[in-house]
Amino acid sequence: MINKKLEVSAIKDGTVIDHIPADHLFMVINILKLNEIDNTITFGTNFESKKLGRKAIIKLSDVFFKEKDINRIALFAPQAKLNIIKDYKVVEKKTVELPDEIFGIIRCVNPKCITNHEKIKTHFKVIDKQARMLLCHFCEKVTDPEKVDAL
Repeated sequence: MINKKLEVSAIKDGTVIDHIPADHLFMVINILKLNEIDNTITFGTNFESKKLGRKAIIKLSDVFFKEKDINRIALFAPQAKLNIIKDYKVVEKKTVELPDEIFGIIRCVNPKCITNHEKIKTHFKVIDKQARMLLCHFCEKVTDPEKVDAL
């Protein structure tokens, strides 16, 4: 009998990011700038999930994030869970929390905003963490993260 189960290998040390909505996988990759690191990265998407319907997962060998960096993914993956792996065992589990302010990772939806015309780092204040509503510091346009592009 042929074993048709697809398996992803375990990592010795590193971080596993689980419960990413399947349609936001590449936003999370962009926000964390994973295309700029040389470590081994494994990702998969469209896995069945009771909570999300379809989810994605990212495994990063020998990568450990600072809390402020990983919390930025809460914009697109508020239910994401992090498992910190040491010697093939989960030693810590973390959840992400949306920070009070977001700098330089998403574009303002207002086409007239100065950040879309000049080299100014975007800056948003989180005005509603549950609804993930953001207020642009420069043009004061309220932005829904579901409608923005990552920088």
